[in-house]
Amino acid sequence: MDAPTAIPTPDDLTALSAAEVRHHLDARAFSAVELIEAHLARIAALDGTLHCYIEVMADVARNQAQMADERIARGEAAPLTGIPVALKDVLCTVDAPTTAGSQILRGYRSPYDATVVARLRDAGAVFLGKANTDEFAMGSSTEHSSFFTTHNPWDPSRVPGGSSGGPSAAVAAGEATLGLGSDTGGSIRQPAGFCGVVGLKPTYGRVSRYGLIAFASSLDQIGPFTRTVEDAAILLSAIAGHDPCDATSAPVPVPDYRAALREDLRGIRIGVAEEYTVEGMESGVQLAFDAALRRLQDLGAELVPVSLPHTKYALPTYYITAPAEASANLARFDGVRFGLSVEAPTLRETYERTRGEGFGPEVKRRIMLGTYALSSGYYDAYYVKAQKVRTLLKRDFDEAFERVDAIVAPTSPTVAFPIGARTDDPYQMYLADIFTIPANMAGIPGISVPCGFADGLPVGLQILGRAFDEAGVLRIAHAYERAESWTTVRPPIISAMAG
Repeated sequence: MDAPTAIPTPDDLTALSAAEVRHHLDARAFSAVELIEAHLARIAALDGTLHCYIEVMADVARNQAQMADERIARGEAAPLTGIPVALKDVLCTVDAPTTAGSQILRGYRSPYDATVVARLRDAGAVFLGKANTDEFAMGSSTEHSSFFTTHNPWDPSRVPGGSSGGPSAAVAAGEATLGLGSDTGGSIRQPAGFCGVVGLKPTYGRVSRYGLIAFASSLDQIGPFTRTVEDAAILLSAIAGHDPCDATSAPVPVPDYRAALREDLRGIRIGVAEEYTVEGMESGVQLAFDAALRRLQDLGAELVPVSLPHTKYALPTYYITAPAEASANLARFDGVRFGLSVEAPTLRETYERTRGEGFGPEVKRRIMLGTYALSSGYYDAYYVKAQKVRTLLKRDFDEAFERVDAIVAPTSPTVAFPIGARTDDPYQMYLADIFTIPANMAGIPGISVPCGFADGLPVGLQILGRAFDEAGVLRIAHAYERAESWTTVRPPIISAMAG
């Protein structure tokens, strides 16, 4: 993108993209310290309403900003040096608690950084805080955090999506320039769609999971929240790549994602699957999606009908696979090694009381579902069969990508729903991820970019690509974004604060 020439005012610093911040920091238009103070002021003004952060790392951020300014003065700045980042509180950090949104880890401090955190730290990024999440990333609305519910900046009476609602809302509201989340069944893309920002789930194995508190190990993937597709390319470049600490990290070269961005789509074939039109899709979402398809055609893309016949099995397959893996992963939280410990006369009672008091209702629900699916006599009938269906889901995508370069769909069938509307109906809550779950089951990359509004709330366009073709997904998303103006629209809560 063309570098901006005007020097922004202090009130504008929280509205800049990371690429714009880089230009101004290098030009000495303002310092990293001034940038961080502007963001801390925004957090102080808005987070009492939005509740994006579990822990604000103000002292850490100020120290990192000072070091970033020194690095810039020496001419040693990396693309992310001095850039403010919100970290989803499932990523281990040595200098702040890591709770996974759960009382069972309240106050827990990790002895090491997650690999993605270490890479951002080495790049000179500045950590504003640990952002809110559904407990252990299990949820679609951030209402299952054991601390508080995060509110949507576009309408604080509505959810921001989940489970990465905290970092998504923070980026949307100017409480961070960039965010890092995790996506197990849509937990980056769905909140990005609800909050009107860009959210990218990389290919499984593209980004190290070392230091990510695991939910479902064969599905989890860490990825960026940003205001622009260019920023997503910048952030992904910083965190992607093989990590010997993660056995599932793929030894695949990392391309120059920023260089892959283009503004036209001539020669690109984009698949449109009929399976992504479902009963209950809101009319405003459908209208915004249809308009996005027309824009993609205007940019030179060819739209091609494709079929993903096993899509209807993705949701039930996911809700066998993910809880089963969660049941195994969360067995480590026993009140002995770390986190909450409720002492009792016997070890068994200690386990029971610790887990009974430490885990919330949604986590308990999924542990019970997963334990049942893995139990003797049911393992073959449920978990093994789910893995066979998962293979069919991946095969559908493989066959479709023989004909097209990418597949598009709405990110969610609805806009952000009111807080409390689905908490008593787990099935309706789970349906919020119906369009995002298939990509996790197949291990492919996907991005959500803003594509308009319905009833005054953001709508997301989801673009799915071949495994390890994040560059192709980013190219399509960037071309679409540049042809529209959705990313320049700011939530009304910001205007209200300025007024």
